[in-house]
Amino acid sequence: MANYYPVHPVNPQQRSLNQVVTLLRDGGLIAYPTDSGYAFGARLGNREAIDRIRRIRQLNEKHHFTLVLSEFAQVGRYVQMDNWMFRAIKGAVPGRYTFILKATRDVPRVMLHQKKHTVGIRIPDHVTALALMDALGEPIVSSTLILPDEELPMTDGWQVKEALDTELDAVLDSGDCGLDPTTVVDFTSGEPVVTRLGAGDPTPFQ
Repeated sequence: MANYYPVHPVNPQQRSLNQVVTLLRDGGLIAYPTDSGYAFGARLGNREAIDRIRRIRQLNEKHHFTLVLSEFAQVGRYVQMDNWMFRAIKGAVPGRYTFILKATRDVPRVMLHQKKHTVGIRIPDHVTALALMDALGEPIVSSTLILPDEELPMTDGWQVKEALDTELDAVLDSGDCGLDPTTVVDFTSGEPVVTRLGAGDPTPFQ
């Protein structure tokens, strides 16, 4: 059964965050809230957890996993950006966007798009998500918690626990969660292409 950690939406309890971090470092798979619904979360390079996400969501090898970061200064370590990409992304974060870019060698191969060697990056505007990454001290490998045959992410922590109680190791619940998935912007062609319209305003990238 998944451990359940309810925390305050403005001041999430550090003890609970540390317990979730311990599970991540031990190879666990969690669900945590963001500004665009719930997301699966695992530690960078955790192949088993990534395989679990693929199985739960019924994803194929073309799915882009996302590195969720706590600040923009970390982005350049994991993805390749031209100067104009740098400026465009910096102006939009933190926020409800996922950006697809060419990955650097610091991104484990297991989470890359097999043919394109690309990866998603995201900096959410959400207190609990940012606090969790700060406690972990590194990005979280994520995928939006959208179940098969559904179009929108799950938004209620207790419902996540009930639906995936035997599939997850922990659910972090701060009660506040966005209703729509992120807007996805793909930069890999050399121009920004909005591939999924979600909560983020697409206008700056059109």
